[in-house]
Amino acid sequence: MRSMLIATTALLVVLSGSAEAQSNIEGRVGKLESEMRAVQRKVFPQGAGRYLQPEVEAEPVGPAQTGVPATSALTDLTARVSALETQLTSLTGQVEQAGFGARQVQEQFDAYRRATDARLKALEGAGTASAPAAASADEDASTPAVRPATRPASTPVKTPATPARADADDTPATATAVTRPNTGDPAEDAYLYGYRLWAAKRYPEAQAALKKAAADHPKSRRYSYAQNLLGRAYLDDGKPSLASMAFYDNYKKMPDGERAPESLFYLASALQRLNKQADACKVYDELTDVYAARIGAKMKADIAAGRATAKCKAS
Repeated sequence: MRSMLIATTALLVVLSGSAEAQSNIEGRVGKLESEMRAVQRKVFPQGAGRYLQPEVEAEPVGPAQTGVPATSALTDLTARVSALETQLTSLTGQVEQAGFGARQVQEQFDAYRRATDARLKALEGAGTASAPAAASADEDASTPAVRPATRPASTPVKTPATPARADADDTPATATAVTRPNTGDPAEDAYLYGYRLWAAKRYPEAQAALKKAAADHPKSRRYSYAQNLLGRAYLDDGKPSLASMAFYDNYKKMPDGERAPESLFYLASALQRLNKQADACKVYDELTDVYAARIGAKMKADIAAGRATAKCKAS
């Protein structure tokens, strides 16, 4: 009876140890599954929480071998779980390293983009200086360009101190009173009114009128005229920074406009007043490359003079 009690006790101890070991393995397997799901969510963010089956499957198990195993099933299972834990730790480290590398690449790209944007803004709108030496009193007479064969006629309107003007090619006036034209073409009237204000040297009013003319009539041929003359008004008012932005916008938004070559020419002049000689040389190069067939002899001479002033290298 005593020997039976001892055997029963031993059996209970063995079963208790086996249950404890099995419970320990189940806990480790549960932890492995949880960590593997976390890794999958990291690697496959679109998986929506689903457990993804591996693409590489284990080889099919052959027929069971007969004989006595070298180790118990519990020992083999414990070894396999330990190996899985090691592999999962390695995989987690690789995922973290890949994520860190991706963040570094993104940060470097963001820094490059910010630096590029800063350089472009500096080119478009740098400090302040005086008006360009190459500019003359008349918008059209100062820089020769290919003129349209015909111009819409406007109603001549007299001012107290100036003769009647039909277009923006007239000589600038110094009158204090400026009347609005009425040709029946809103875009034409808006531009001509801005031109008359500029010609009368009422630059702040001219700037407001020309800015409104360009904003209200972006599809009109007079947009190129208004935007270019807006830059001239800023330039004559001693605001080369604002002038450079107006000239650049005209060239960028309407490169085929009738005043696009003039805008590039005056952009180079504004940059020279801002002590941006190297940038002015680049603009002169752009002007001669893009509009070689549209610039006349006088503009070519003015470009040559501007390049000499800026000490540009021979192109």
